[in-house]
Amino acid sequence: MKTLMNAVPGMIAVLFSLNVAVAAPSNIQDSSRHLYDRVMEEFKHKDYEAALAGFRFFLELHGQSSLAANAQYWAGECQYRLGRYKEALKSFHHVVSYYPLSPKLAASTLKIGQTYTRMKDHEKARVMYERVVEEYPESPEAELARKAIEAAPMRHEEPTPQLTGNSPPE
Repeated sequence: MKTLMNAVPGMIAVLFSLNVAVAAPSNIQDSSRHLYDRVMEEFKHKDYEAALAGFRFFLELHGQSSLAANAQYWAGECQYRLGRYKEALKSFHHVVSYYPLSPKLAASTLKIGQTYTRMKDHEKARVMYERVVEEYPESPEAELARKAIEAAPMRHEEPTPQLTGNSPPE
C-alpha cells in the first residue's frame, strides 16, 4: 500500500502530461514544425553534422509526427553527403520500410540507388533505379533513375569488336 501511495503522484503527473498532449495537439505540431524548420536551415547551410544531429534529435522527440519520414530522409541525405554510405542506406531503407505513405518514397528509393552507385554496387543500384521507374513512372525521380540506368555500365556487356581497315572482308 505504501508503494502504491508513493507511485500515485508520479501517475498523476503522467496522466496530466498526457492530458496536456491531447488537449493541445496543435502546440505539439507547432513545436515539431519549428524544430524541423530549424534543422532544415542547418542542412541548407551545408552544416551536415549539425543537421544530422538535429534530425536524430527530432526523431527522438517527434518520431510519430507527420514530419518523421521527412526527417528520416534528410538524416540519410546528411549521411550521404558526409560520405557515410552504409548509414545513409539504413536511413533511406528505413523510410521505405516504415513510412509506406510518405511523399519521400520515390526520393528514398532513388537515393538508395545513388548510394549503391557510390559504393560501386552497380547491380543493386540498377535494381533500385528500375524500381523507381516502375513504381513512380511520372515522378521527377523516375527521370533521374532513367538517366542513371542509361549511364550505368551494362550488366554482362560483351566487348564490341573493333573494325579496322586491316581486317579481311567477310
